[in-house]
Amino acid sequence: MGERERRRRRKIIIGSVSGAVILLLALYFGMVFYFKNHFIFRTEINGWKVGGMTTEQVEEKIGDHVEDYLLTVFDRDDEKYHIYGKDIACKYMPDGAVEKLLEKQNPFGWLISVFKLKEEETALPMEYQEELLADVVKNLSCFQEENIIEPQNAQILLGEDGYYIEPEVMGNHMIYDNVLAKVKEAVADGKESITLTDEDYQNPEYTKESDIITEAMATIERYANTTITYQVPGGEEQIDAEQIQKFIQLGEDYTVGFNEKEIEKYVQSLASKYNTYADVRSFHTSSGDTVEIGGGDYGWIVNKPKEAEQIKADLEAGEPVTRELVYSQRAFVEGEDDIGNTYIEIDYTKQHLWFYKDGALVVESDIVSGNISRGNGSPDGVFKIVYKQSPAVLKGEDYESDVTYFLPFAYNVGVHDASWRNGKFGGEIYKTSGSHGCINVPFEVAQTIYQNAEVGTPVIAFYREEVELTAENCRIANAYSYKEPEKEEVTP
Repeated sequence: MGERERRRRRKIIIGSVSGAVILLLALYFGMVFYFKNHFIFRTEINGWKVGGMTTEQVEEKIGDHVEDYLLTVFDRDDEKYHIYGKDIACKYMPDGAVEKLLEKQNPFGWLISVFKLKEEETALPMEYQEELLADVVKNLSCFQEENIIEPQNAQILLGEDGYYIEPEVMGNHMIYDNVLAKVKEAVADGKESITLTDEDYQNPEYTKESDIITEAMATIERYANTTITYQVPGGEEQIDAEQIQKFIQLGEDYTVGFNEKEIEKYVQSLASKYNTYADVRSFHTSSGDTVEIGGGDYGWIVNKPKEAEQIKADLEAGEPVTRELVYSQRAFVEGEDDIGNTYIEIDYTKQHLWFYKDGALVVESDIVSGNISRGNGSPDGVFKIVYKQSPAVLKGEDYESDVTYFLPFAYNVGVHDASWRNGKFGGEIYKTSGSHGCINVPFEVAQTIYQNAEVGTPVIAFYREEVELTAENCRIANAYSYKEPEKEEVTP
């Protein structure tokens, strides 16, 4: 093949290639020009395929399919409800949104679109009949009474293991006006779905995280974690958790306070258990036998109002505490036997007195007590020395006596020296020539007791036979054998 032939073929090849390139460029730019007014290949708008369509064709297609419009409403529990365009007389109202999508597309990228899907989303405004939409929303299953669960506030409840928080119930009660407004907006924009939020529901006022709940629970736990241990005669006693739970009172507004009646009830049980004031006691006498004696004013008395207030203060503090009960009166000694081994014993029947200190007999003596025949019998019971006075003047309605030592134990009745007895004590003197109620003893005995007995020393005074004491001082002193005197009938 000659040189001329080779040149000819080269020209043919170059010409063919050039022609092909020119043809391809013409095709490419022709398509670029085409896609200035048409959507490029594989374009979808809101799921509709619109590749190769003009704006007018797309809008026409949307309008043709508007009856197929479906709005899906998702609630906060992911349940879904449907609203169909045909049920609310929907009409598509073009607003230029499709044209704007066309304007923003790049026609030079049409070739890439052959291989890549292009998805577009836009609002497709619609007209609808509001009355129909309102009815459709109202008839959704979520607004039917049988399907509505009302919200419930979180609660603080008392269970077997103590107080606990019962979480709130969110419920599913939607607010119709809120839902309708959101649906209207979605339909007007042609949206395919909306999701409801908490603002579209009737919600509990208080949840388990609400400050008012957590603060109330913290207060309850502080009270419940408190331990109160009493040091009582014979050992200790503790208020258990179950009892403390009864003390706690929760108001309807989650205020935490105290159940006053329960606290008073508990304190009363403590008083009933540990009060020894005027209790009937078995007392082992110096004569070797045992007598039952009660009345008087000796013994422990729980101060119920102050103990109740102290319990509340202990609970408020929320700390373990060990203490004794709050008493308004204390016995001379602590322990189950609160008389102890320092006391004055007076046996009215035997007309004899013994004074023991720390278990040792300090002095004993015959006595003269109150005149039984004149209704001045001395008060019996368990008492305590109220005070000591030296010298003293004893006064009554019809008498006045000077004494050197006076130790009153039952109202105005006490032990004192009686010089006018001229050394005659004991026997049955008291039955006819007894005192106005006081216990007469020899001077030396009164002096010894006065010098050795403290204020508060127990005085156990008793009769061995049944007597009826009617004197006013016996009433006031709470004498064991006191009897209300019979009132004389007055004849008109």
